[in-house]
Amino acid sequence: MPARRRPAANSAPSRSRIREEREKKHHLLANDLEKILYGENGEAHSQPLLPLPEVPTDRERELPLLEVREPVRSFSDIILTPENRDTIENVLHEQGRRNLLGTYGLKPISRLLLCGPPDCGKTLRAEVLATELGLPLLLIRFDAVVSSFLGETAANLRKVFDYLDGGRYVALFDEFDAIGKEREDASEHGELRRVVSGYLQMMDSYRGSSLIVAASNHEGMLGRALWRRFDEVLFFERPTDAEIPELLKVKLRGIRSDFELDSDDVVEIFHGMAHADIERVLIRAIKFMVLAGREFLSMEIVEKASAKESKRRPIVEQRAD
Repeated sequence: MPARRRPAANSAPSRSRIREEREKKHHLLANDLEKILYGENGEAHSQPLLPLPEVPTDRERELPLLEVREPVRSFSDIILTPENRDTIENVLHEQGRRNLLGTYGLKPISRLLLCGPPDCGKTLRAEVLATELGLPLLLIRFDAVVSSFLGETAANLRKVFDYLDGGRYVALFDEFDAIGKEREDASEHGELRRVVSGYLQMMDSYRGSSLIVAASNHEGMLGRALWRRFDEVLFFERPTDAEIPELLKVKLRGIRSDFELDSDDVVEIFHGMAHADIERVLIRAIKFMVLAGREFLSMEIVEKASAKESKRRPIVEQRAD
């Protein structure tokens, strides 16, 4: 690991000051202070991943049941409503004081449900949580977990929870609807209902220290019993017209443009798009700018990128009028 830079005397914040700011839930300020103390590439809360246990596989197809990622994106890469920001700050605060809570027989928030339409940034929020907590991000792959073998899906879920028992992670169960449908749904096969019941039992019996995050595109399909298992539920929507300029400021950091990001013409281009769609348009536009040898991002380039992007999206994902 590269050596950390030592701050000059009387010019850098102390570790205790950083800890105090985190305890006050001032995580953005604490992050900035850590950059001063440790340097851009040596933040105390974001260390390289240590070697982790071998991931479990599905017996039928030998597919990995989960993917381990080293998170890199932080609070500075997202925008949040005040309500969601307050909830996430509270999660980080409780997770950071888990030992103190334990002395009182209390547990920190450890089960989150993220709801919203596709591409609204649910996976990104889970990555931000992992970054801020300095933990590996586990993506649980339901395409591998759900098996055609009788009883094998439940066995795969058990392997996943056993893996969580072996360490501390932020574990994202993406597309949670795959196993979270209402158990009373008569159209569902009995095996799937048994899997949901098994998952509920595993959630109830899990005593590990990982933060479990489930993401759903169709929260209306989730059974009532599943909702009760989560400590907090966060709802995410497509960016509003008022939020679009703030999102553009985040995504275009370090990129010079010859137009105002909050102009009506710019907002109109991105009106109704999901977070992921906006990011893809901007990445495409920046590539156009770089390859054309331009120093400034222009409206013409952004409009060209938006037109290209609109052709690749299914018609149902076209932005609203």
